Amino acid sequence: MSLRVLDHPLIQHKLTFIRDADTGPKDFRALTEEVAMLMAYEVTRNLPLEDVEIRTPMGPARTKVIAGKTLAVVPILRAGLGMVGGILELVPTAKVGHIGLFRDHDTWRPVEYYCKLPPDLAEREVIICDPMLATGGSASLAVKLVKERGGRTIKLMSLIAAPEGIALVQKEHPDVDIFTAAVDEALDPNAYILPGLGDAGDRLFGTR
Repeated sequence: MSLRVLDHPLIQHKLTFIRDADTGPKDFRALTEEVAMLMAYEVTRNLPLEDVEIRTPMGPARTKVIAGKTLAVVPILRAGLGMVGGILELVPTAKVGHIGLFRDHDTWRPVEYYCKLPPDLAEREVIICDPMLATGGSASLAVKLVKERGGRTIKLMSLIAAPEGIALVQKEHPDVDIFTAAVDEALDPNAYILPGLGDAGDRLFGTR
């Protein structure tokens, strides 16, 4: 298991505007997709390759393509939906599953209300995406649900993570790689990331 903080200048630049309270839903959605696409470039770095024979305008060539069935992208609803488009820009053949979770306001524990995943998860590398890795409860439950349905190679991708969430996922799923663009200071008393970016779902969809 590894934690990767993706500090590419383009990612960090765009993340600043995602955090900005003055950024409206339209730009927030566009920036979230762009950062997700840039992050996916690194998350998919170790996809397996196989040799193929093709013909270029100059003659035959032996080159490489991605091997196997590649990816499954699994957003945690609803905020994770904002990251899917960026990943699919890079890997349009990926299958997309959905996991619906909400946080109980009294216990802060995640509650499952929807789960529909591709049937061939064991043959794919699975990227679970959610803009915020806060307490880690939702991410850890999502990983558990993917594993129960056959997922074996799983990566977790978030825009911003809190130390508490990273620690929980590492404890409960030491085989899962975590990719994030920033590790922030801590959680506030309501389990929101500080300084964070607020409620990612509300900012994506213009709700409160």
